[in-house]
Amino acid sequence: MNQHDDHKTEQQEHCNETLLEKLNEKISELAEHMQRLHVADYLQLLNRPRRLIWLNFIGGISKGFGIAVGFTIFTGTVLYLLEVLGSLGLPIIGDYITTIVNYVQKELALRK
Repeated sequence: MNQHDDHKTEQQEHCNETLLEKLNEKISELAEHMQRLHVADYLQLLNRPRRLIWLNFIGGISKGFGIAVGFTIFTGTVLYLLEVLGSLGLPIIGDYITTIVNYVQKELALRK
């Protein structure tokens, strides 16, 4: 019976080692994942609310500027295409587009 107990103890030790190895592997994976997510940087920001507010403010200004520039380019492109379509002399669409382009050009001239 003593040999049987020794064998069980060896099996338990082997299971414990295997379990510890798996646990160590999972902890290492979790640590790597946390590093990739920059959890430490995020926690640092939460502890410094003024920096968080400042970064959000700068991000908001950047997004607003990007939207303004993008909208300006988009609108300019659309107006240019409308002007080209208007000059093609298409019967119904051409007159409508010409009216729109003339209206926009008059509004822009009044603002200068």
